[in-house]
Amino acid sequence: MEMTGAKAIIESLKKESVEVLFGYPGGTVLPIYDELYKEKDIRHILTRHEQGAAHAADGYARATGKVGVCLATSGPGATNLITGIATANMDSVPMVAITGQVGTPLLGKDSFQEADITGITMPITKHNYLIKNAEEIPNVIKEAFHIARSGRPGVVVVDIAKDAQMKTIKNFKYPDKVNIPSYKPTTKGHPRQINAAVKLIQAAKRPVLYVGGGIIAAGADKELKEFAEKNNIPVTVTLMGKGSFPGNSKLYLGMLGMHGTAYANFAVQEADLLIAVGSRFDDRVTGHLPSFAPKAKHIHIDIDPAEIGKIVQVDVPIVGDCKNVLKEFLAKVSCKDKHEPWIDQINEWKKKYPLSYKSGKMIKPQYIIERTCELTKDKKTIIATEVGQHQMWAAQFFTFLKPRTLISSGGQGTMGFGFPAAIGAQVGVPDAIVIDIAGDGSIQMNIQELATAVINKLPIKIFVLNNCFLGMVRQWQEIIYDKRYAATNLCANPDLVKVAKAFGAEAFRVTKSADVDKAINDALKVKDRPVLVDFVVEKEENVFPFVLAGKPINEMLID
Repeated sequence: MEMTGAKAIIESLKKESVEVLFGYPGGTVLPIYDELYKEKDIRHILTRHEQGAAHAADGYARATGKVGVCLATSGPGATNLITGIATANMDSVPMVAITGQVGTPLLGKDSFQEADITGITMPITKHNYLIKNAEEIPNVIKEAFHIARSGRPGVVVVDIAKDAQMKTIKNFKYPDKVNIPSYKPTTKGHPRQINAAVKLIQAAKRPVLYVGGGIIAAGADKELKEFAEKNNIPVTVTLMGKGSFPGNSKLYLGMLGMHGTAYANFAVQEADLLIAVGSRFDDRVTGHLPSFAPKAKHIHIDIDPAEIGKIVQVDVPIVGDCKNVLKEFLAKVSCKDKHEPWIDQINEWKKKYPLSYKSGKMIKPQYIIERTCELTKDKKTIIATEVGQHQMWAAQFFTFLKPRTLISSGGQGTMGFGFPAAIGAQVGVPDAIVIDIAGDGSIQMNIQELATAVINKLPIKIFVLNNCFLGMVRQWQEIIYDKRYAATNLCANPDLVKVAKAFGAEAFRVTKSADVDKAINDALKVKDRPVLVDFVVEKEENVFPFVLAGKPINEMLID
């Protein structure tokens, strides 16, 4: 079949079952947009900034498990995707970013809107391509999607010269298979390593499962739950692992690390075996590395061999897919010792050091999270967050029961992520209630995407915990810099209610705790457009527990 390169791009996306893409047009992608204009099977969401497009594709992928796709023009269009690309790739999100490039005769000549996007993104992508020849398009797109979704998921950039989009492919044929000899992810754990791990697990008296986003990426939440319950092993999760294990289980320890629960941190420090599954020993988890889990032997299961031994030396490394390895454990592990003294000790810590906060005259942000959780507990709900104190309160005080229900930037900690990611999640899961928990600082970074949500009639709920500060930075300044609040006071904030209404969204303000439930319920009733609720909260409320940088995770400021 004869067609242009631009048409071949669209047909290739259809072969990959792409139903929606998020983008912003420009000169070097006009051939693609001309084909999209005629296309009925792919929905295009026009964002108001390319960064919004990247975050929306990211949120779509996190919420659905499918590959997210975004599209931008060359030069500044492509470079505006950079933050979103880095955010998605660091959190192992499957995404394909398609960018236009100047024509091949103009490459390397500082042409108008030329940028070496493959060179720029090389350190922050799983892989990338520059297509100069139209005939390469089908094979490259096939490879890009395969690489993005397989092994450890990640971002693939496909940069396509404008003339390659315009030239004719004489015989378009989309490949059935991919053969990349240098890329063969290991999905099954080595039998010898699995047997060594089984011996350690069965001998342990104080084991802890430490799980991350790899469980969700692998779809291994059922295997994790069955394995933990069968052997009575407590489970602590990273921010990316929220929802991988039910938050209402008696074995659940909550999040660990800098703002983790005290009992999770104490358990890790006293454990004699730490079973790390789909997690990477991030510095926000470990604190002072030489003091991390000092009494424990370590089993580390990860599909990415580069992560094993990178930060923590482990006793039993297992390279493989979490789901496959946990299935092996289920078949081979049956702990006769049900660790009852260990569970009793953990329950004592839970009673002594629960997550808590003190009431006050102003609305407490934690209370808003608790009430949101309670009022949506029987509904299909996805929580997106921006980055900051509100993100940590959401992780602490919202009970996540299922995977893909928390959409949050972990590794990069990207302010401005939550709202466009919520757009992607709402598009991907239209029957879900999607709530963006935001701060007054973060929400302003991509607030222009209100137009996107309004035009597409997306009923996203934006709950702004408005403390007139860059809250997390202010907290550090309070505790470490003797309350020298340099450049963190947002006293000149715009009226967010008026801003939202100017875009065509519903919006209102809440100043009293007694009005919180009504505000949440009123927001849940809005079905045809976004609604922003400006909650005026305690200005100098802090997130606790708090492990100061460089300290062991059991040396916490608890309140």
